[in-house]
Amino acid sequence: MNEGYRYLEDIAIADLAFEVQAKNLENLFKLAGKAVSNAMVLDLNSIKKEITKDILIESEDLEILLYNFLEEIIYYKDTEGLVFSDFDVSIETNGKKKLKAKAYGEKLDYKRHETLVDVKAVTMHLFELKQKNGFWYARIVLDV
Repeated sequence: MNEGYRYLEDIAIADLAFEVQAKNLENLFKLAGKAVSNAMVLDLNSIKKEITKDILIESEDLEILLYNFLEEIIYYKDTEGLVFSDFDVSIETNGKKKLKAKAYGEKLDYKRHETLVDVKAVTMHLFELKQKNGFWYARIVLDV
């Protein structure tokens, strides 16, 4: 797999799993965010970039940084009814890990957005973030 994400079958029976691969950490986070959004809405192009949300996260650990970033996407869906189609991500890795991101999207509109599953949470089951063969790689399982 080159850069991108793909959903995995037979990993988690009642959940939804995917893996992401990217040349750099920022793009991996961006693609993982898109994968979470794409699990909820079939066509990311149907989501207009009308609303921008700033996401700021700090952590001692890159895995927890990714976990918390994806949880923020779910949080905005649950609390404000927002879905996102794109992300700008910046990550500092010197000392404490810091993420600054902008999420672009709009309110979920069931008339225009073909919905798939309702993602409830990111799980730590089989969660993985590492460098592999010159790429950053992550495996994520979502509770749906």
